Amino acid sequence: MAISDMTPDNAMAAKLTSLLQRARELKQSASIDPPLQVSELVTDNEPLLGHLISDKDVRILAVERAAKNIFYGNLGSIPITDPSFVEIWNLLDILQYCGDRDLSSQQLVLLLIEELLDSQSISGCRYVFSYLESRREAIIANNNKNKDLVILRLCNELLRRLSRAEDPVFCGRVYIFMFQSFPLGDKSSVNLRGNFHVENVTTFEEYLQDSMQDGNQMQVDEGRTEEKVKDQVNTGDAAAKPAESESIDKEKSDTMDIDTLYPVFWSLQHSFSNPPRLFEEENFKQFQQSLEATLTKFKEAETVSATADLDRKKGAKPRAEDEFASTFNPKYLTSRDLFKLELSDLAFQRHILVQALILIDFLLTLTDKSKKKPYYANAQKAMQYSFTLGEEDTEWALGIKTSITNYLQEGTEGKFYYRMVDTVLSRDKNWVRWKMENCHPFTRDRVSPPDCLGAKSGAQGAVKSHVLKLVNQSRGLEYMSTDNAQRRLAKLKEADSFILPSAESYAKSIQMADLDLEMATTEEERQELEEKKSSSTWRGLRLSSKNRLRSFDRAEDGKGGLERLFQPGTWIEATGEDNAATATGPEVRDTVPHQRADEEQRADELSQVTTQ
Repeated sequence: MAISDMTPDNAMAAKLTSLLQRARELKQSASIDPPLQVSELVTDNEPLLGHLISDKDVRILAVERAAKNIFYGNLGSIPITDPSFVEIWNLLDILQYCGDRDLSSQQLVLLLIEELLDSQSISGCRYVFSYLESRREAIIANNNKNKDLVILRLCNELLRRLSRAEDPVFCGRVYIFMFQSFPLGDKSSVNLRGNFHVENVTTFEEYLQDSMQDGNQMQVDEGRTEEKVKDQVNTGDAAAKPAESESIDKEKSDTMDIDTLYPVFWSLQHSFSNPPRLFEEENFKQFQQSLEATLTKFKEAETVSATADLDRKKGAKPRAEDEFASTFNPKYLTSRDLFKLELSDLAFQRHILVQALILIDFLLTLTDKSKKKPYYANAQKAMQYSFTLGEEDTEWALGIKTSITNYLQEGTEGKFYYRMVDTVLSRDKNWVRWKMENCHPFTRDRVSPPDCLGAKSGAQGAVKSHVLKLVNQSRGLEYMSTDNAQRRLAKLKEADSFILPSAESYAKSIQMADLDLEMATTEEERQELEEKKSSSTWRGLRLSSKNRLRSFDRAEDGKGGLERLFQPGTWIEATGEDNAATATGPEVRDTVPHQRADEEQRADELSQVTTQ
């Protein structure tokens, strides 16, 4: 039976099957890459699918049904690691080619990839996503809203399945794919309503939270009682104790112990995930006490890097880049038994303190001064809060931020780490401001050719009119015919006007400029005198090179170069001869004029080269 005698679905399935058979011969490789060259599957005169069904809607529906039948048939029988699974990759390439030419639905290939991701384990999803990354440019070449929605949905579903702690690299690949698929100013990822991630709940043992305040008060009282007893027993030792030791002991007595700090510390996560809860005064005070106690405990604990400790056991030298690369752990364990070890982990401390910096920056945007900025007044209502941070709370926020900043910069690579954090937070502020301004588009439309040509001709016309104006204002040599011009011409013929000045005159000019500099009152006057002095120095040195070249070693840059040439010196300094040479008799003295003649000749040659 011919293809034309079949039903539309069967005819389309037969055509796709024949194309896949040709694809096996054309692409010998069983891997994802290189992509299948679909245009080579048919000859120039042979259409791909359009000749089977003339009606567009019927053809699109038939291609979708036929493709799904072939897709599910192979998916149920072939594992993704099998070399014959290349049949599905070839089918997806054919459907992508047909979608770009409006022979099938444009989002059909993405819908099948979404089904493929749902049917695979995490290891299988890596293969599927590798295919998606290799075909990204072809998929997003003809963008439409339907394709964008499918890309956004399948990526978000995949991220929900992945663990950020166990699969951080795979999560990063998904995020990068989304960033490359959508424009930077796309509103699908900007959280226009300003919602916080309140679903990120941190569970911990709260059995000490009820007695936290009593326990803390009892600890402080016991510490004070202990100090009082020690002062009564050891009066002489207490008198001799330095003030610095007393302050250290007092700070240690105010520090919470591990059991008391445990619920206080982990309660910070409630504020980190939902900052608006701090708008209540009671919650804000609790946050202040918790953050201060945490920072104090961090400073007291002896920090140890897990990677550095492991390298030390293996005998390898620790490297800063390895430490940063291996300490990524966005979800820490909240077990009470691990809490003491976590407090000593440098990466753990930095993770918590960076969260605190993010929250403090958010609070500082709610001060009275920040709310008076123009962009805040024009912000969307979802980003405007009725809460205003008071002056006392603002001072506390600035102070604790400075303390955290200083602590993060401690250590060998502390400044480098804080520089990265500060750069990210600075860019995040610009991102928040852009959101508050209703996300104005980044991109601008291209200038049309008529506008470009009009601007070019307008610029040429403006320059041409300016040149004509200058030509009309010029008077040529007509001014030479006046009596005043004749007097100026006669003055130019005087002997003094073309006699070469002496180098001594420039040296005197420099001395006068130095005197004027002492009396100068304005910066413009000083600059003018400095330029005059530099010009006179250059001209004087150029003239002195003819007959005083040998004395140039006395001139120093910036220390009166020209003036030192005319200071009174001995005949030995001028000729460079010593006493032994002068004591040898007239034979040696007779060579001096010859040396001078040679020097004058070299000076004349040098001045001619300089003049040219």
